Amino acid sequence: MNILGISAFYHDSAACLVQDGRLVAAAQEERFTRKKHDFRFPTNAIEYCLSEAGIDAAQLDHVAFYDKPLMKFERLLETYVAYAPLGLRSFLHAMPLWLRDKLHLPREMDKGLGKQYKGRYIFPEHHESHAASAFFPSPYEEAAIMTIDGVGEWATASLGVGRGNKIEITHELRFPHSLGLLYSAFTYYCGFKVNSGEYKLMGLAPYGEPKYVDTILDKVVDLKDDGSLRMDMSYFNYCEGMTMTSPKFHALFGGPPRSPETQMSQKDMDLAASVQVVTEEAMLRSARHLHQITGLNNLVLAGGVALNCVGNGRILREGPFENIWIQPAAGDAGGALGAALFVWYQLMDKPRKVESPDGQRASLLGPAFTDRDIAKALDRLNAKYHHCADEAELVRRVADALENEQVVGHMQGRMEFGPRALGNRSIIGDARSPKMQSVMNLKIKFRESFRPFAPCVLREHVSEYFDMRDNEDSPYMLLVANVREDKLTNSQDAAVTGLDKLKQIRSVVPAITHVDNSARVQTVDAERHPRMHAIMSAFHERTGCPVIINTSFNVRGEPIVCTPEDAYRCFMGTNMDVLVIDEFVLYKNEQPEAKEHDVDEYLAQFQLD
Repeated sequence: MNILGISAFYHDSAACLVQDGRLVAAAQEERFTRKKHDFRFPTNAIEYCLSEAGIDAAQLDHVAFYDKPLMKFERLLETYVAYAPLGLRSFLHAMPLWLRDKLHLPREMDKGLGKQYKGRYIFPEHHESHAASAFFPSPYEEAAIMTIDGVGEWATASLGVGRGNKIEITHELRFPHSLGLLYSAFTYYCGFKVNSGEYKLMGLAPYGEPKYVDTILDKVVDLKDDGSLRMDMSYFNYCEGMTMTSPKFHALFGGPPRSPETQMSQKDMDLAASVQVVTEEAMLRSARHLHQITGLNNLVLAGGVALNCVGNGRILREGPFENIWIQPAAGDAGGALGAALFVWYQLMDKPRKVESPDGQRASLLGPAFTDRDIAKALDRLNAKYHHCADEAELVRRVADALENEQVVGHMQGRMEFGPRALGNRSIIGDARSPKMQSVMNLKIKFRESFRPFAPCVLREHVSEYFDMRDNEDSPYMLLVANVREDKLTNSQDAAVTGLDKLKQIRSVVPAITHVDNSARVQTVDAERHPRMHAIMSAFHERTGCPVIINTSFNVRGEPIVCTPEDAYRCFMGTNMDVLVIDEFVLYKNEQPEAKEHDVDEYLAQFQLD
């Protein structure tokens, strides 16, 4: 039986194909269109999923959309009426898309499926899709469920329980009160883009001091013991206006929002630190309350706030649950996956067999390319390459490059589903290098210098470098842990503040140690990522270090690469040294027209500022 899940028209459109309960394919539309966070109907992602499953749209048994558009439209209308006439401009801005696409979703889906699908469409609620994506692929027979995001139809967060092949949502928080929208408001105020810059705010937080926590909790939001919250809406503008924050918010925090791309102040860093503390506290209180009412040992999470890996790490370390599992595509893209699984288990009542290590299949659900496809692409691009059919030889070449502080773009096998690159569409480097963070940020990624990089660590060595349990599993880069004290250096100066903290060497793996001595950890094992495990094992044998840098294979403003052509363009457009595409190895100094690139040139090329 074939079930297609779709998410579209809000943020990160995606498609997922489930065959007889098994995840076969899933991908975000942005990877095909090369338009970051593409929200349009995911025609290309659907075409890929159908092709991967070996079927056409006529062979689909069910198609599920990840939320209820009419219920969401009801919320928008009620909100506009409640704030009238203040919301007129926002209303006029939103209506064209609703009138053209969202209110005619069956028509749009018919068109997107080539009018081949003859069945009915199924519309789970938004947080049901999130909850299904969190529980059904998890390795637990039963678990408590927590979903938190900006807003779905009316719900902004939900608590529930999953048992066997069923989920039940028991509690929910409703719009306009939303932890996700609170975080987005501070994202906007600190000069970052809403719905994509929240992870920048999280990365900025350790540079500041949480000086505004009391102000936020006294004036802006009433945080309850159970993790629910009520916001003073006079500080916000998202119900009636085109911005997130109001003049009252600006007066409270001493000025207008920071203009994007202007210099960050210490106040911006302190605000980031403050809302991060409030967010973590809300997540912890919610988790404790959920444990109290369920008594379960396992917790699963989804929703955009579940990508706040600092909060996730605190729940694991300080919360009452023994185990947690987080949907790798925790945002709206993952709603497509959840919607499809919701139909299979919840509506069709199919038996569920818990899989180990989980049912997510390492989140490697996107396209792969044959050696013939890759060679043809590289030949068309006039690229110079070495074909290494001997895996041991290829591993040696990559380990050589890493040991010599070269930056390697690594593309292999199926593309990851979700916002994190987990080794198959990654840029990797030597975590021991003091200069590697700034080199990667400014010369490879062309992005803000303060942004931290995540480590890959061989799972069997995770507790040697990080405050985690022996062999603790963190395969999806969704947990933050501290670097072990015995790996830290004594060269830190507590008097240093702001971005000057970047200049300090904090540990024996300085390139992945954030300024608060933390790291967003991805564990690598031979089962899920045999190639990456082999490369890292070879690097470990040479250097004694089982840790490398892993960041997504893209540059600022672009989605993660999908095809060999995408990878080569990114390789040639940056100062990367080596490119690996499956069995092919390319060196920058052998490529025709290779040149050194700088940040200003890149920004001008893509009209970024």
